[in-house]
Amino acid sequence: MTAANPPSVVFLCQRVPWPPDRGDRITTWHFLQHLLQRGAEVRIGCFQEEDRDREGVDFLASRCREIVAPRLSRRRAKLTSLRGLVTGEALTLPFFRHHRLTAAVRRWHHERPPDLVYVYSSSMAQYAMTSTAPARVMQFAELDSDKWRQYAAVSGPLGRWIYGREARRLLDFEAGVARTFSRSLVVSEVEKQLFMQRIPGVVPEVLPNGVDVEHFASAGDAARHAHTAVFTGVMDYEPNIDGVCWFVAECWPELRRRFPDARLLVVGSKPVPKVLALAQQPGVEVTGRVPTTPPFFDRAAVAIAPLRLARGVQNKVLEAMSMGLPVVSTPQAAQGLGTVPTGTLTIAGDAATTIAGVAELFADAGRARQVGLAAAAWVRREWRWERMYERFDQMLAGLGVPLP
Repeated sequence: MTAANPPSVVFLCQRVPWPPDRGDRITTWHFLQHLLQRGAEVRIGCFQEEDRDREGVDFLASRCREIVAPRLSRRRAKLTSLRGLVTGEALTLPFFRHHRLTAAVRRWHHERPPDLVYVYSSSMAQYAMTSTAPARVMQFAELDSDKWRQYAAVSGPLGRWIYGREARRLLDFEAGVARTFSRSLVVSEVEKQLFMQRIPGVVPEVLPNGVDVEHFASAGDAARHAHTAVFTGVMDYEPNIDGVCWFVAECWPELRRRFPDARLLVVGSKPVPKVLALAQQPGVEVTGRVPTTPPFFDRAAVAIAPLRLARGVQNKVLEAMSMGLPVVSTPQAAQGLGTVPTGTLTIAGDAATTIAGVAELFADAGRARQVGLAAAAWVRREWRWERMYERFDQMLAGLGVPLP
């Protein structure tokens, strides 16, 4: 490829990949930004979910060749998804199916056949199953089908049936994608092992998320409170809802008994009523959407990641560690990090160990800062985005898509 003839990329993801304010947007924005900086000509297909997404579309339209982003009405899409009960397919697929995106991808292939089709989230792979692009990369991150399997395991009879069906049907589709695309990507070695168990015969590559260490950098301890914990995340996402509600119900009363001035900051957009109700508990503040999260990390002494329904690489953990905070995490939220240096992360598998982990850090501010600084040094060395870009470029070169 030359500057006069840059590589053509079709980039497909569920949400508008700007601003990078939630897990999937963080990943898609950083890899999209990297492709643009390397000179690729990019066409984006995605969905708008809320009014403010219009700003993201306008922002990206000035940087990309074209963006097609129809509005996704979740209420209408849920009704549409019921077609899957008739067709036998996973309900996720008709939920994210839209005629404008289908037509756009077909047109893009006709106008200038892409050198690369990059897809984030298996639900969007349906638009590229018949693509003739020489390189098709499927970024699974983690298997969405296994998320539904986890939901089924903790649901009542109806939920077990619905979620169990979705897990099976979506896994069938994911296996078809993995066997069709040029490369399958996951975010951790744990996900790689699960992937190979669920989809025999396909060996995915591991390409983790990174962290923007320049943005997630502490401004200092002036606002820090020794008995404040922080939880960050989009608060209509079930694993976040489940995790923080469990923590407040099972851990917070005892922590408040031991530390009467203890505070908990629940920071993130779209808090559902169950999360908003947490603010009725002593010491709990639910912020809703905030312009940026670093100031809230700088108010806290400890970050918590009490997720029970998630795996993969959790951005909330990386961001907190980059900010110099010690993190108390469930095994589920931490396992995507692989081997973590001793003394940089507290793993707590139940309420008793979670309480003990937070209490120990609340009680010793000096040790909390020492652990946080060690965590920051490790994350800033091993998890900065530049390392992930290098691995991404090497993979693309192996597929015959060298960037200028």
